[in-house]
Amino acid sequence: MKKKSLLAASMLLASSLGVSAQMKAPAGGKAISDELIGIFFEDISFAADGGLNANLVQNGSFEYSPQVRDGWGPGTSWIFQRPGHSAGYINFGQQNPIHSNNPTYMRIYAERIGHYYDFDGWTGVGLQNDGYNGMNIKAGAKYNFSIFMRNVSGKGKPVRVVLAEPGRKPKVLAETTLNVFDREWQKYEAVFTASEDCKNAMLQILCLEEGELDVDMVTLIPQDTYHGHGIRKDLAEALEGLNPKFMRFPGGCVAHGGGDGFWDTYRWKTTVGPKETRKALKNTWGYNQSMEVGYFEYFQLCEDMGMQPLPILPCGVSCQGVNGGWNMYPTQAQKAVPMDEMDEWVQDALDLIEWANGDVNTKWGAVRAAAGHPKPFNLKYLGIGNEEKISPEFIERFKYMYDKVMEKYPEIVIVGTAGPGSHPGNADYENAWKLAEEIGLPIMDEHYYDPRQQFIDSRQYDNDFYKDKKCKVYLGEYSVQDRGHGQMNQFGDALAEAIYLMHVERNADKVVMTSYAPLFAYKHNTNWNPNMIYFDNERPFFTCSYYVQQMFGQSSGQYYYGDCVKFAGGEDEFKNHLIGQSVVLNVKKKELYVKVANMTSDTKTASVDLSRFSVKPNAKKTTLSGNLDDENNYDKHPVSPVVEDFKAAKKMNLEIKPNSIQMITIKL
Repeated sequence: MKKKSLLAASMLLASSLGVSAQMKAPAGGKAISDELIGIFFEDISFAADGGLNANLVQNGSFEYSPQVRDGWGPGTSWIFQRPGHSAGYINFGQQNPIHSNNPTYMRIYAERIGHYYDFDGWTGVGLQNDGYNGMNIKAGAKYNFSIFMRNVSGKGKPVRVVLAEPGRKPKVLAETTLNVFDREWQKYEAVFTASEDCKNAMLQILCLEEGELDVDMVTLIPQDTYHGHGIRKDLAEALEGLNPKFMRFPGGCVAHGGGDGFWDTYRWKTTVGPKETRKALKNTWGYNQSMEVGYFEYFQLCEDMGMQPLPILPCGVSCQGVNGGWNMYPTQAQKAVPMDEMDEWVQDALDLIEWANGDVNTKWGAVRAAAGHPKPFNLKYLGIGNEEKISPEFIERFKYMYDKVMEKYPEIVIVGTAGPGSHPGNADYENAWKLAEEIGLPIMDEHYYDPRQQFIDSRQYDNDFYKDKKCKVYLGEYSVQDRGHGQMNQFGDALAEAIYLMHVERNADKVVMTSYAPLFAYKHNTNWNPNMIYFDNERPFFTCSYYVQQMFGQSSGQYYYGDCVKFAGGEDEFKNHLIGQSVVLNVKKKELYVKVANMTSDTKTASVDLSRFSVKPNAKKTTLSGNLDDENNYDKHPVSPVVEDFKAAKKMNLEIKPNSIQMITIKL
């Protein structure tokens, strides 16, 4: 069975390396992966709730807890309103919830309704939510409001829902009144059309008569989301601009939680059903995950954007980072599931594949179909583990899980992990590669965050270590990380990453996938710096590294040519990795991409010989340039791509200014 699985994996890798090309590539090229540039999404720095999740309400399910963060509780991010002469109070309940996975709701006790002077004479007692530092509302835009309510009093109760601009006398932007009769949970819905723009709007839910009312699962979602699937549109379009070929999710350390008894380990099965049945979870990075963006939404986003999904599942071993355990050898901070309990974790993997690929008549295929997606998602890749110490406990559990998955689904390509700090000499790295060779692993996931100079000096994949390896490399997490530099990274960091990526492209027969990390960070809740894309409630902010990733994502192909570009008098700069070049052919698009970079203080000249190609003269040139310490941030944006028409020829000279990178896109 193992031979069969390796054959299937090699066939898939051969396809990604351009073997099934649609046009004949000229001589001299090397087949490389055309899935080289992807993205890695982890729910860090409020990347999901408050970010990719288009729901504007924070803690709409009332599941915030002191277990997640000290001082938090079900009422966190909610304000109790009893204006004027009204009286009442709120308390949370857990008896007969909507679903056992969503146990907490809020009960409003309206004891006396007085004059509510703030809203045109209306009365009311209830709750207010300001979202994530206010709700960004657009005039004329439509918003879908939904809420689960239960009338405890047993008689009809009018509930006013108001979207308003805060102030001494708040301004109503949209409103509706709902009549709640039922003693059992019912979902109520309305559509709001905003009358004005407001960057810091609030939502109020007001009981207009005395009595008791239970409230849960409050959402306010713009109708204009990415492909209509509840994903914040501008952030998704920022990802689309990268032209990514795959997406790894949900982490990162999020994949296996903090490891505190495994109760907070991410379990995909509680993230794919109706949203009121999903189980909120403590986030490794110190906040709550509502799971409103769960595995179903991740797979759907991959489909909408034309990416391969690459889900990462835990393999019964905790993150060793829990309780400050980094670099503790061998397993002082690492926890492991007993081997007699590992079948549960294996079954999660088998069921995920059935959920993603199974017919609607299968158990989990039917769950996918019930969510509105009868067609399979066609999962090809599955990651097992993330950055765990490659301890004896990890090796035993990984092998057990790997063999079980391969036995049932030999066509799935498994991605392993090389542990934290994936450089030669690291014990986890060495042990992971020994394991890969022993079991015939098809792809190994390597991670490293290094200073700028390390990216300049290192050419890891030129190393003979990788020369004859059957296992390919996925560089799953990397970025220049100089904590003494700017918050959002500097252009010098991005330029070092670009020249390093040219080295990766040259070795893209060995390195078949890469993804910069982290991807997103919310301006007001950032756990880690730098990130590729920062955002607030209004817009995304593109770092210098974003534009480098975009350039390489837009120039993917199936063949690499290393002998087309020669720099004049650049031997020392090549040796010191301060200049770089790459020529990639995309036989599917019939396009050729010539990239050249210069990280010196002098203008460089490069001669380009494309005689072997059928070059059309009308081309495009994209340039990124700036000072090494330039930084795109919330207040300024000195670095962005400049796109110009360019006249291409089979032989030409390029002038590359100091601290710049150029890409010539040529039609064939």
